Amino acid sequence: MKAMILAAGLGNRMRPLTLTTPKPLLAVGDKPLIVWHIEALKKAGFTEIIINTAWLGDKLHQALGDGSAYGVKILWSDEGEPLETAGGIQKALPLLGDEPFLLVNGDIWLRYDFQVLANKTLCDALAHLVLVANPPQHPNGDFAFRRDNDSSLIQATGDERYTFAGVSLLSPRLFASLAAGKAPLAPLLRHAIAEEQVTGEYFAGAWVDVGTPERLTDLDAAIRSQQI
Repeated sequence: MKAMILAAGLGNRMRPLTLTTPKPLLAVGDKPLIVWHIEALKKAGFTEIIINTAWLGDKLHQALGDGSAYGVKILWSDEGEPLETAGGIQKALPLLGDEPFLLVNGDIWLRYDFQVLANKTLCDALAHLVLVANPPQHPNGDFAFRRDNDSSLIQATGDERYTFAGVSLLSPRLFASLAAGKAPLAPLLRHAIAEEQVTGEYFAGAWVDVGTPERLTDLDAAIRSQQI
C-alpha cells in the first residue's frame, strides 16, 4: 500500500513562520512535522510515499530528496498553484495507482500506528476515516459517528460528532467523477457518507492540529517535557 502526505498548503494561519518555511517543515521536538510522519509510515511498512507541493515546494524537495535518507521512496506531485485537498489527490492518482492508499495531512502531529490502516481493507466502502475528540478550536466536530456501533459507518446526521483527524484510507474510486483542477475533499466525503460508503474509527491517543504558531510552541514544549 502507498501513502500520501498533503504538503501543498499555503499555511496562512502560521504566518509569519510560513513566509519562508513550508508548514510541514516546521519543527517540533527538533524534527520537522513531515519527518514525524515519514518515520512513522516507514515503521508501519510504507516504503513508497507521495508528497504534493505548491507553496515553497522547492524547500520540501531540498529537505527530503528522494526519501533514501529515511529508508523510503518519495515521489513528488508538484502543483504550482495549490489545488486544495481533493484536487491535489486527483492530480497525484497516476502515482498512487488503482488500490486504496493512506492519506495524512502534513500539518498534524499524532501518535497513531499507521499499521492499523495498512492492515485494513475497504471492501465496498470508498473511505475509512480516523476521528478524534473535538478540540477546543473545533467544538462541533466534522462527522457523526457512534463509537458503540459495530457497523462503524459514519452518519450524515447524529448527536455524537467527532473531528476528522486528517488520517484516512481512501479508494481512488472516490475521485472517479472529479474533474481536474481545484476541489476540496469534504464534499466528496459527505456525498459518500450519504451513500453509506464511509466507515470510521475513533483514535483516543495524542493528536494535535498544528494550525497556529501558539499550538506549534505548545506542542514542542509538550514533546520536550515528555508530556505527550
